[in-house]
Amino acid sequence: MEIGGNHTDHQRGRVLAAAINLETTAAVIANNSGVAEGRQGDGSSVFCLDLAELDVRPGEKGTSAALVRGVAAWFVQNGYNTGGFDAELSSTIPIGVGLSSSAAFEVLIGTVLKNLYGADISPLEIARAGQYAENVYFGKPCGLMDQAASAYGGLNIFDFEDPLSPVVTPVNAVLPGYSICVVDTGGSHADLTADYEAITSEMRKIAEYFGKSYLREVHPDVFFSSVGNLRKLGDRAVLRALHFFQENERVYKQADALKRGDMEAFFEFVMESGRSSLACLQNTYRPSAPQEQGLTLALSLSEKLLAGKGAWRVHGGGFAGTILAFVPDDLKERYSRMLCDVFGGGCCHFLSIRSEGSREVY
Repeated sequence: MEIGGNHTDHQRGRVLAAAINLETTAAVIANNSGVAEGRQGDGSSVFCLDLAELDVRPGEKGTSAALVRGVAAWFVQNGYNTGGFDAELSSTIPIGVGLSSSAAFEVLIGTVLKNLYGADISPLEIARAGQYAENVYFGKPCGLMDQAASAYGGLNIFDFEDPLSPVVTPVNAVLPGYSICVVDTGGSHADLTADYEAITSEMRKIAEYFGKSYLREVHPDVFFSSVGNLRKLGDRAVLRALHFFQENERVYKQADALKRGDMEAFFEFVMESGRSSLACLQNTYRPSAPQEQGLTLALSLSEKLLAGKGAWRVHGGGFAGTILAFVPDDLKERYSRMLCDVFGGGCCHFLSIRSEGSREVY
């Protein structure tokens, strides 16, 4: 779950992210067939594939089998052993609500292969295997944040200035008297790829003006002193770059406030992030469908109830899907009732930070 750093990772920025108390698990046993087979508890098939065949299969894109094949391919390409296994899978992560169910699955497969076949592999490498599988085999462009948060556990700052060796800084923090709530507004993530890619391409366009590939390589002072000239690239591109520079610094401010136990300052930084996503990043609704604004509506309703008592902001990629709110425990029932009356029963997912990442249990 992203706490801070909205759309910063793909520009090699910083993210404040946490593992949460939902999980994908598997009871597994190695086999000698070289075939990886996963089933749900009711016996229905999730994937079945021969791990001797690791080429990308276009017809497999978008499937669980593609993720398994991709993780196994990364292991082989990097000199680690793999082999067949039989798995019974279960998950408490709802699909399609921005809680990184695919990243959790990828990290699970990496952890299975690590423990069954003795790979001396770090959480970062497991995360990279998952990202590779999702990018190349599954067909979805994504950064490393979701996989890294799942693999490491706890609350961490991930600094992707060097994407091959991101700096991971644990943040020991508690949220006394508050619950983290992800609200599913019911908007579909289908066909949002072009909207996500527009953010990346516009930020890259600003970086290229300065002869760089990523905004992280541009000094903020150089950017702000050039805004007048940059407008010829489009005001929205300038605003999205402005969001990056301010959001990248805000990650440290959020973490520092949490370390001090200063919840008032932390909440103000969360809401600054939300306002920046709304006004600068502009990812609370699709430009092509302005009549559908579930995220903006959920944020406005959250402000009505939580003003002065909590915080709220867009969650994840945006345009549709979910918002993130920090809700006082004594308002949980009222907040949930108000949001569920609008977006349907079960839309509020109250979560906590999970201290452990991917691991083997007995």
